Amino acid sequence: MSISETDHFNGTHFFNPEPGHPNPVHRRGGLLRLLRARLSRDPAAWSTWPDRIENKPYPPPNPSQPSVTWIGHSSFLLCLEGLTVLTDPVFSERCSPLRFAGPKRVRAPGLAIEALPRIDLILLSHNHYDHMDIPSLQRIRNRFPAVHIVTSLGNAAFLKRQRLHGATELDWWQTTTIHGAHITATPARHFAARTLWDRNETLWAGFMLNHHGRKIYFAGDSGYTKFFNEIYHRLGPPDLALLPIGAYEPREMMQSAHVNPAEAVQAFKDLHASRAIGMHFGTFQLTAEAIDAPEKELALALAQAGISPEAFFRLDVGETVAL
Repeated sequence: MSISETDHFNGTHFFNPEPGHPNPVHRRGGLLRLLRARLSRDPAAWSTWPDRIENKPYPPPNPSQPSVTWIGHSSFLLCLEGLTVLTDPVFSERCSPLRFAGPKRVRAPGLAIEALPRIDLILLSHNHYDHMDIPSLQRIRNRFPAVHIVTSLGNAAFLKRQRLHGATELDWWQTTTIHGAHITATPARHFAARTLWDRNETLWAGFMLNHHGRKIYFAGDSGYTKFFNEIYHRLGPPDLALLPIGAYEPREMMQSAHVNPAEAVQAFKDLHASRAIGMHFGTFQLTAEAIDAPEKELALALAQAGISPEAFFRLDVGETVAL
């Protein structure tokens, strides 16, 4: 990768351009503190729930009908007219560099890879293990060799080393067109790392997908940022926003990288989105809040903001809603 210095790249590393919101991995020992926070997360916060939560049975989506299905965490299946899209597909049992340790899913994926319709496009926001799951990506590519991967800067070379060739990289505000859909990478306030030695060598992003005039915004991971409002002004209001609502405690550690539900509601307002669906919760215990806290706090934040729960809602794992 060779790009010029920008307001979010200093020649060797990417960074968040907003002042006053230091990234946890920019501080001395910050990444180690973040890892310690994840390793020391309180199991009691999830202990009132079973180790494995059974999914309700839902009919599989009809690929010919425009719809969105929550597979779990930040993974969605979007069925559009003539286009099928996966966002940050994670089907593995753990989101970890280790097969035997690390956060383990409490719910099976809402759809198995074998049950997916033909996939045309994968949107891959950044390289964290709960978003870039190499075994899942390899299995999907093996089943659908023609699938396109669109990701943020710096990830294509790593993917190529994992036998995932041909990924399209985008910088913030850059656009590519796949099967008639225009995909624009959007800024986010987050960070990137897969090891202790590669922090912020690749970029993080969200995506605005414009398919024949229907706009769907996938936020990836982000702390609250001025860019939500700028996305609206540059790209217009999304018909649907997929917004994270989980992995936000302890706040002093997570605020710079993950919105909480109240901030997700503010992002919804900044984007002027018609509808939003919450994500990034209830699948892996990554942080300190209880498993059901994101849903409860989202309901409270919506009531306080006077926003209908039909406008910003959640799906069950495996549930499909029409677009």
